[in-house]
Amino acid sequence: MTENKTKEELEQELDGQASEEETKTSQTETEDVAVEDAADVEADGGDEADSELKAKEEEIESLKQQVETEENKYLKLYAEVENFKRRNRQEMETNNKYKHQGMVEDLLPIIDNFERALKIEGDSDSFNSLLKGVEMVYNDLVNTLMKHDVREIESVGQPFDPNYHQAVMTEASDEDDGIVIEEFQKGYILKDRVIRPSMVKVSE
Repeated sequence: MTENKTKEELEQELDGQASEEETKTSQTETEDVAVEDAADVEADGGDEADSELKAKEEEIESLKQQVETEENKYLKLYAEVENFKRRNRQEMETNNKYKHQGMVEDLLPIIDNFERALKIEGDSDSFNSLLKGVEMVYNDLVNTLMKHDVREIESVGQPFDPNYHQAVMTEASDEDDGIVIEEFQKGYILKDRVIRPSMVKVSE
């Protein structure tokens, strides 16, 4: 009877040891699974952090491009405004510089008529008095124009210059070719702008 109990006890002890080993094995497996899960969680967390960082970098790059685009638009608009202001300023300066041009152009035919009148000849005292009066008015008019920077273009004896002279005739002459030998109508300059070129005859 004692021997049988001893066998049973041995069997129980063996069963107990086997159960403990199974429990240990199960615990080890559970711990391994937990470690693997933790590693997976950590890996997933790292991937999410990388994705979030990449998204932030892309957003920053996009904002940089937007800022650069807006800055280029601003610089282009600023340049256009400055060019517009410069053109307006130049136009105002030009208009102010030649503001009397219209008046001068209207007066030139009157001066031409005065010059034609002064070429008329007469012997009577009344004619000479009238001629003297016409000459005084003519001189006053010319002097007034000169005060506003209007001057005559020199022509006779000068080399022909298409910027200042308008050749209406050519003629063989003892002069060198291209010399103005006669003036039919005076030309005038306002400051540095030709208001009317001289009508001339040129040697050939």
